[in-house]
Amino acid sequence: MVTRRPCSRLGIYHIMADMSLQEHPLPATIPTADMEIGRRFAEQGYYIAKAVFSPAEVQELESEFDRIVSQLLASGEQLNARWGGPEMDRLQSQELVVLHTHNVQQFSAVYTRALLHAGFLKAATSILGPDVVLHHSKLFQKPGEKGAPFPMHQDWTYFPTIKDSMMAAVIHVSDATNEMGCLRVYPGSNRFGRVSDSSGQVDSTLLKDHPIEGATPLEAEPGDVVFFHYFTLHGSMPNRSSKVRKTVLAQLYAGNDRVEDGNHHPDEKLVLSGWNHHATRNRAGQTKM
Repeated sequence: MVTRRPCSRLGIYHIMADMSLQEHPLPATIPTADMEIGRRFAEQGYYIAKAVFSPAEVQELESEFDRIVSQLLASGEQLNARWGGPEMDRLQSQELVVLHTHNVQQFSAVYTRALLHAGFLKAATSILGPDVVLHHSKLFQKPGEKGAPFPMHQDWTYFPTIKDSMMAAVIHVSDATNEMGCLRVYPGSNRFGRVSDSSGQVDSTLLKDHPIEGATPLEAEPGDVVFFHYFTLHGSMPNRSSKVRKTVLAQLYAGNDRVEDGNHHPDEKLVLSGWNHHATRNRAGQTKM
């Protein structure tokens, strides 16, 4: 039995009990541009944009990626972003690592330019429409043979927005094969809407019914960008290959959307395309948390 209740203002659904994507399709919708890519994204919850960055551009991105990692390692800070929780225990990931930092554009102008890249924004605006705002970016390095997994989860609990337009854009700086622990998704799971206890770090009926082993691997090549909605169930397996997996993820939302009040996750509010319709003097002057 599935118990549903509409989200405030949205007509999207919270799902409170046993769920199966095949048995219980829901009428949840997400705001996307009325274009072929946007319609496909709304249906499947993800889109792979191939060869957005040229080989020469990828070479520069990887060089700066490695420079950021070197600077982070030299800082002596805690860099391992491996999650905890029952699913991570099941995946036996206690000894694995994933190196991480937020906001690569604060390290390197190369990544600022990458976020403003014409091909990147062409794909992003095909999904969100003409107005695109950067919430934050983050770097992930999964070392060869010991790269940590991420359990299946939805992202909405971490930075909910009033219109639920938030999506991720994963820039692939290296190959990401199944063996390397590439992104995995349940296509169409974005139609579940907001699901309680879907953070990936607590027990959840939904996540037990949608194990990571059954998710679809989205293998990608250097220069590809994988976009997915923050309702889409996603995760990744450990990197069991000898190669390092390098990705930079940008969280983006539409310019007519904004993060819900009271959320303390870093929010750059940087307009990458068009206009931020919710910008005010007070919001522009807010101290970042």
